Amino acid sequence: MAKPGLYLLLGLAAVSFIAAGILFIDRNATYRAVINIERQNNAAGDRADSARHRFDDCAGGVWDFGAGRCIRSAPGGRN
Repeated sequence: MAKPGLYLLLGLAAVSFIAAGILFIDRNATYRAVINIERQNNAAGDRADSARHRFDDCAGGVWDFGAGRCIRSAPGGRN
């Protein structure tokens, strides 16, 4: 017959392996979430830079913030 101490030791080993597995999965998920957020931040920065360049190129017109584009003035000017 096995001793109760052996069962206790096997139980603690099993709990330790399960906890290590959960910790590994959690760290992996955290790493993937950080990478995903960094990619989103980089994409947002690229879009902001692009919008800024389009705004800067609108020197002779009026920038329409709602449409996000430049409205050029009429060729003849005002009447």
